Formats: sequence, C-alpha cells, structure tokens
Amino acid sequence: MRHDESLPATPRRPLRLAAAAALLCLGLAGCGDGDGPVRGQAGPTATGAATPAPSAPAPSSAVPTPVKSPSRTASPSASVSRTPAAPTGPLSGKTVVIDPGHNPTNHLHTAEINRQVDIGTGHKACDTTGTATNGGYAEAEFTLDVAHRLRKLLRAEGADVVLTYDRDRAFGPCVDERARIGNREHADAVVSIHADGSAAGNRGFHVILPAAVRGGGADTSKIVEPSRDLGTRIAGLFVRSTGSSPSNYVGGKTGLDVRKDLGGLNLSTVPKVFIECGNMRDPKDAALLTDAGWRQKAAQGIADGISSYLKG
Repeated sequence: MRHDESLPATPRRPLRLAAAAALLCLGLAGCGDGDGPVRGQAGPTATGAATPAPSAPAPSSAVPTPVKSPSRTASPSASVSRTPAAPTGPLSGKTVVIDPGHNPTNHLHTAEINRQVDIGTGHKACDTTGTATNGGYAEAEFTLDVAHRLRKLLRAEGADVVLTYDRDRAFGPCVDERARIGNREHADAVVSIHADGSAAGNRGFHVILPAAVRGGGADTSKIVEPSRDLGTRIAGLFVRSTGSSPSNYVGGKTGLDVRKDLGGLNLSTVPKVFIECGNMRDPKDAALLTDAGWRQKAAQGIADGISSYLKG
C-alpha cells in the first residue's frame, strides 16, 4: 500500500513527490519526460479486509506456505523464515531478505500495531493493516503470495533467502523489526513487497528508494547509492517481465520515488527498497494483482532485478 507507517486505520493519501522524478529511466518502457505526477485522492484503508473474500484468488498451490503456530509475543527472532538455498547457482553465497508488507491478521491486533516505535528520526506506528481491492483481496495476502514465488525463484539461483515473517505470528513484525532482520542477516539485498491503495485512475508500479537520512538511530549514508542501483534494476526488469508501466501519479513516470519517512528504510544498514506493484483501488490494476499468472510475472521481474544487482 502507499506506505504511511503512522496511519494504520485512516484513508490512504497519495505518495508525495520526491527527488526520484529526476532519476534516469535506464530502459524503463513507457517512461516519458513527464509533466509531473498526477495526484488523486487515496482510497480507504482496508482495516477490516485483511482476509480475501471468497471470490479472491488464493495463493498459488505451486508455492506451498509453511504454517506455524502464531507468535503472540511478536518476537523478532520468531519471525524469520529461512529457506535453504540450492547447492550451487549464480547467487550462491548471497543472502536476500524478502519483506512481505503488513500481515493478514493485523486488523485483529490494532492496539499492538498502533504502538509507537522509534524509526531513528521520530516515532511511528508499529505496522499498518494494508489496503485491499474493492473485491476484498487483501494487500497482505498479495504480498505473501508474491514473496513465496520470489523466494522460489531466488533459491533456484542459489541464494540464501530469508522472509521477515511467514504466517508465523499474529501481527507485524513492526517496521523497526523488519529493518533489523535484514541488518542482522547482513543481507546483500532486501526488498519489501507492497501494493498501493490510491484513487481509481492512478495506475502503475513504483519502487521506493531510501533518502539520505541521518538522525537518532538512522543513518542511510552508506546504502543510498547501492539501494538506488538495486531499485533501478528492479524497476526496469519489472517492466520487461510484467508489461506494466511506471506509476502515472508518483515519481514523474520514472517508476522511482525517494522517501525519508519510512522506518523500514531509515533503519536499514543494508541495501533495501520497497516496491508498490500496482494500485489495488484501481479496477484495471486490481485485475492484474488478483491474477496468479501476473503475480508470477511480478515475482520474476523482482527476481531478475535482484539477480542483476547481485551479479553486478
């Protein structure tokens, strides 16, 4: 969703413009010189829609989801799901952390996810509920499905893959915990998967890059440039795999946006980006996001971008 960690149960607002509008497209199909992003009113947050409606697609059976007993204590150590890498491959020796945005049962734990946490430059809510399509397909279900597909693709290339959580806890992890997991694993790359919740007519994907932030416990000075490289590669290869266009309302049609208000980026000490794969509140984008075949293409595009970055 349009990530605003401090507003878990309020209407979504469109992403602010940032310096990403000036970044080069580097091969992005459909990039234009752009007059400037079109801003629309965000759709409502799906506070009570964290479980897809019966008509919504279930996660692909080809990518089984391990189920564990939920952790009621939200311990960071309980949230890591590690998948052994293939014996050999082009990404052997590399560690990738996949961060599926939100949690399908966050809406049952509003007190816990509204708890304020330190993001280095201030305080924000632990997590948010995420958005959903008009048909009830939750962002948190989408992010887990794409994460499972992405994990399988990266593991096939030999990467050591870690998920920040995998249905093994009742809520969260909190945004600061999500950052710490990547740091603790000394990840070579971290990608947080999301889908936006903006107004109908706002379409396309965008990748969120960390801004230069230094204050409190946050210092992104060492990760700004490598994260930009990672994000730009993902954006270009996401276009190639999915055929989707960069956002028409964020980032000046570059598919890139720079933010300094996200704890998941501010607190990271390893290269990290977010990707908003599309707008769940737009009917045309929603038709893509709810299609299992398209989600596989999305995972492939993200995997290709990560692989390109790690191979240099």
